[in-house]
Amino acid sequence: MRLVITMYPDDEDGGWVVECPAIPGCISEGDTKEEALENIQEAIVLCLDVRRAKGMPLIVETYEIEVAA
Repeated sequence: MRLVITMYPDDEDGGWVVECPAIPGCISEGDTKEEALENIQEAIVLCLDVRRAKGMPLIVETYEIEVAA
């Protein structure tokens, strides 16, 4: 399964915050980008397991739109 993630610097503690928008509440962090990427992969697997066990949809629909900036 391929999923889009977002990653941004953690202004308070340093490091990086990473989220998976297709899985509500699926968020992780790491001191480096590489660590954050590893951590979100683990978080995604765990979130999917919980959603599966609760009979919830595994992911929600996400869309990409174009916005004039």
